[in-house]
Amino acid sequence: MRTKFIVSFIFFLAFVSFTSLTQATEKGLFWKLESPTGKTSYLFGTMHTDDNRVTAFAPSVKDALKSVDVFMMENAPGGNPNLMMMDKDLSGFLTEAEFDQVRELAEFHVMHISAAMRMKPWLLAVIFDLPKPQTPFAQDNLLMTASEDLSKEIKGIETAREHFGVMDNFSIDEQLVMLRAVLKRTQEEKERDFERLMAVYLDGDSDKISALDEQITGGMLPKELWAKMRSKLLTERNETMAERIALEANNKAVFAAIGASHLSGADGVVERLRAKGFKLSVMSERFNQEVR
Repeated sequence: MRTKFIVSFIFFLAFVSFTSLTQATEKGLFWKLESPTGKTSYLFGTMHTDDNRVTAFAPSVKDALKSVDVFMMENAPGGNPNLMMMDKDLSGFLTEAEFDQVRELAEFHVMHISAAMRMKPWLLAVIFDLPKPQTPFAQDNLLMTASEDLSKEIKGIETAREHFGVMDNFSIDEQLVMLRAVLKRTQEEKERDFERLMAVYLDGDSDKISALDEQITGGMLPKELWAKMRSKLLTERNETMAERIALEANNKAVFAAIGASHLSGADGVVERLRAKGFKLSVMSERFNQEVR
């Protein structure tokens, strides 16, 4: 399993589930944390793409990385690729027309059709909804690499099984609904929506992000499936993320990079960390303004 597929899934978690039923008062995507034990850490909401508008980090981000002991990301590299594969051939679930679409999109994303036919439908939906092929050098991967260069300890917040296994809560039929929704979208629609999401991410307003994703992704899927995705991908994972970040940040200085979807709302990681006694303040500058 190539790195870009893993990056694609994280991109999916950030934008296919970029919503919350309630909104936080503050809307930042880069936070300074002060733990009850006096440690200073940082929380960074990521957009999992290699677009240079979000990979040219501001000095404040680089300084934060230099100051910490540990870099935490949703899932550290090295997971088992079998977690994303089926033990049967996907072609048996597709019509002839759908198979032709999958073959064309697999070619566009530089993927052999035999490999595509072994992937779980949710993964194909993730990859095919990207506007263009991605490199392994996504935003969170670059932050990790920078941390490695600084000899920081690297930790995954979730295990590979926790991280990728969350999609096993969805039946093959439900995953096929996700895939078919993506197959209906044109490349122009994907590129347009990517730019809309990029704009609100750069703006740093989590409320706008939530509203836009509700409009885009919520409009693609049946209401019940969309609600289940929000529950499984966000609500049920946010407490685990907050708990593990807090445990580490009470003992060491941490830079935690997680999908921006996990930050906002009353049940988001920001409010959950506050409930655990952390003081949070927004860091306004994230990227080099000249690149934008």
